[in-house]
Amino acid sequence: MRGEGGVVEVGDGVHAYVQPAGGWCLNNAGILVDGGHSALVDTAATESRARRLRGAVLRLAGRAPRALVNTHFHGDHTYGNFVFPEALTIGHERTRTMVRAAGLHMAGLWPDVCWGDIEITPPELTFRDRTTLHVGSIRAELIHIGPAAHTTDDTVVWLPDQGVLFTGDIVMNGVTPFCVMGSVAGSLRALDRLRELGATTVVPGHGPVGGPELLDANAEYLRWVQCLAREGSAAGLTPLELARATGPGPYAELLDTERLLPNLHRGYAEEQGLPEGSPLDIGALFQEMTEFHGRPLECHA
Repeated sequence: MRGEGGVVEVGDGVHAYVQPAGGWCLNNAGILVDGGHSALVDTAATESRARRLRGAVLRLAGRAPRALVNTHFHGDHTYGNFVFPEALTIGHERTRTMVRAAGLHMAGLWPDVCWGDIEITPPELTFRDRTTLHVGSIRAELIHIGPAAHTTDDTVVWLPDQGVLFTGDIVMNGVTPFCVMGSVAGSLRALDRLRELGATTVVPGHGPVGGPELLDANAEYLRWVQCLAREGSAAGLTPLELARATGPGPYAELLDTERLLPNLHRGYAEEQGLPEGSPLDIGALFQEMTEFHGRPLECHA
């Protein structure tokens, strides 16, 4: 099966659970283990993938995790929460609200995927700005990055003693960034804020583990989108017309290049003065993105 998860040790007691190649719904997770204690950062999209993640945790820690942090509400990061009933699920206060509101919406976008018998399980413990989770001697700083970046409820998990940063989907590696539910400008500010943390290891939401260069690569793409949106809006082109005329440009090697279209819609909204993170019609945008892509979007969850 494409996207089988693999464990990568990124620090003492700190592991990234990476699902290649990282495209639609193939997200990464984190496993923190120390002194008989363990915690998770995110889960997985389908029941079967979440159960494989559980197996990886049990092999590393010998027992189920006591805590689970969700970096944002999207189903590929939260649908597997129910597979870890022993864990206290933690997230930003908006994450709880948005998990409940979204329900199985993501599953509806790809009805042919075998999602399993998912039970929507929102965070039970919420915070507003930041909080600290202790896993044995591992100190994990949970920081809300807002008001809007990838979404409006993004949380990063920063391990200052190990220099490891779990970014959620604010950062991708080898995968096209996606900020239609958040903000182009807000994502750029978020990346500046993450850069200030001084991480030496960056675990992105999708794609291979890297270093701080991933922050710069994502910023370069977003500045390109921002510039395109400014020029296209001024020229009177629709986002679809502009996306067709431009194509992926210098980012053709990234997975899921069709995300350019919804990213442009968000860029246009900001050019028109709409508030960052203001709701757009995601269902309609996915239909238009499929038209732009010329075939169904590829989800290998």
